[in-house]
Amino acid sequence: MMMLDWTRRAACLDLDPELFFPISMEGPSQSQVERAKHVCDGCPVRETCLAYALDTRQAYGVWGGTDPEQRRELSLRSEAAARR
Repeated sequence: MMMLDWTRRAACLDLDPELFFPISMEGPSQSQVERAKHVCDGCPVRETCLAYALDTRQAYGVWGGTDPEQRRELSLRSEAAARR
């Protein structure tokens, strides 16, 4: 699999990808989601990662410090603003 250039600078580069793809975003998995988001907090490519997730409609996992529900909300707001 080809690596996107920006991913080489990501804070998560050497971490287990499973951290960012919990079984659920609720209940016991919530602490895993929070740990994943914490990794994103100081990431130099956080905004690029989030833009990638939004552009490619990533439905699962933590990307750019956001969970799927947060990305859905961002997409809906962006679409609503574009219609104005």
